[in-house]
Amino acid sequence: MTALPASRLLASVAALAMTATSALGADGPELSYETVLTDLDNPWDMAFLPDGTMFYTEKCLGLSVLLPSGEVNALLGMPEGEGYASTADDLFCEGQAGMMGVAIDPDFEDNRRIYVYSTSNMTAPGTNRVMRLVVNEDLTEVSDRTDLIDSIPYKPEASDHPFGGPGAHNGGRLRFNPGDGYLYVTTGDTHNGEVPQSPTLLGGKVLRIDTDGNAAPDNNAPEGFDPRIYAYGFRNVQGIAFRPGDNRPIIAEHGPWHSDEITALEPGGNGGWDPRPNMAGREDCPDNYCGYSPNQMEGMDAAERAAYMPMTDLETYPDAMPPAWTNNGLSQGMSSAVFLTGDHWGAWDGRMLVGLMGIGFGGTPVGQRIDVVDLSDDGLSVNSVIEMPLPMDSGRFRSLVQGPDGALYAAIDEGDIYRLTPN
Repeated sequence: MTALPASRLLASVAALAMTATSALGADGPELSYETVLTDLDNPWDMAFLPDGTMFYTEKCLGLSVLLPSGEVNALLGMPEGEGYASTADDLFCEGQAGMMGVAIDPDFEDNRRIYVYSTSNMTAPGTNRVMRLVVNEDLTEVSDRTDLIDSIPYKPEASDHPFGGPGAHNGGRLRFNPGDGYLYVTTGDTHNGEVPQSPTLLGGKVLRIDTDGNAAPDNNAPEGFDPRIYAYGFRNVQGIAFRPGDNRPIIAEHGPWHSDEITALEPGGNGGWDPRPNMAGREDCPDNYCGYSPNQMEGMDAAERAAYMPMTDLETYPDAMPPAWTNNGLSQGMSSAVFLTGDHWGAWDGRMLVGLMGIGFGGTPVGQRIDVVDLSDDGLSVNSVIEMPLPMDSGRFRSLVQGPDGALYAAIDEGDIYRLTPN
């Protein structure tokens, strides 16, 4: 197999790498931390009410809420969950799939609605669903489940790929944009080469809907596309945040042994990920998915792999949205994203944070960390990237959320949720 000419991509990677610095905390505050919750089972996401009440999900258990008093109420569980006020028999977890993103309705005070992204077997062989729930006044139960989206792809069977088990590349983040009030939903390509560029399959996409599940106006999806699609052509987006000032959506995306990416979205934009066989000079690939090619089970130079299977294929899709940063060409499991706001963050006020879970392969440093990203004004490059000096041990950073108290809350797969504050 012959590598594609990719001088444009490689030059872009090199230029982006040169803008980054590895200086630890070069212009940021010193941090303190406390452990908010511990011994959780893969905490996946968090969402806050103004008084500090925190809803959170555990991937294989369900949805709970931490009250300001410190009391925890388990609200909606999977069948094997214990102590939940209610269970949903169709919900399950496997591999990377399960109960994932959670978001609170902007009008929660009036309608008591929250939203959860979870995997369901209600429709064979399984799908991911965006569910709307109503929380009672004392925060002890949820009811009135409405499935706003019921057909986001789920991977039901193992395939011949790294991390190739069921549930892979499942997406799952939910966030309301404070600017337009719509709900953004991130999805994954499920190790299926056809999915990211498909006009009708909802995997490998960022969706934008209203609180009844209808397509938001001006999504600008190309002709023939599902109107709920806001942007497409992605591998596995698990981070989305909205830049203070203009509320532009910025995503963080896992890379395939190379090039975790941060990308500023455009309505109707193509992320340029197309892992189909017999495309862009490639030949057949295992199980019709070229996402790790070539030599998918072996280490090799990241730039060489990127030339053959680029995350953003600007040769095939010259109008694709270019990444602002590619993690210096490495893949280390980029996950959640958030913008810090507030004078107490000093020079970090307005900067983007991305959590990296740490995935080492073929000599790649594991890199479990939080990066502080200073985006350019146009969102198409970065001014600097520094590693946050952590006051606690590192971990697989799955979710980053700024609470109403201005603190940064960080959930790690190992089971802890931390609260970080500047001194």
